[in-house]
Amino acid sequence: MDLETVRFNYEKAVSDKMICQSMIKELSTGTESAVHLAYLGAFQTIWAKHSSNPISKLRTFKKGKKNIEDAVMSKPYNIEIRLLRLSVQSNCPSFLGYRKNIEEDKKFIRSNNKNITCTFLKELIAVLT
Repeated sequence: MDLETVRFNYEKAVSDKMICQSMIKELSTGTESAVHLAYLGAFQTIWAKHSSNPISKLRTFKKGKKNIEDAVMSKPYNIEIRLLRLSVQSNCPSFLGYRKNIEEDKKFIRSNNKNITCTFLKELIAVLT
């Protein structure tokens, strides 16, 4: 799956349950890269918002969190992966305890965003940092 489609749908997944579900299904068939794995994790954390069962919400969120962290471990200097983690951590409820990298990621992104050409990533940086 091409990253432009994934990026385009990332913005819509928060308000559109069907897009979120579709992206999880597509990305679950084979994550092509660490960036794809990070998006899978991000969509999974968003899916927790759409789920009505509290146990399912938490399980899905934890699965998404693990995928994001696996992607960060795999490619710690990838700005898009760090942006996704920042996006999730900035928007998830604090009681989930997934907010410890916000300042670290903001600092990394501010220091390394000079060569970003993708409009979506530039807009995400502007919103999050």
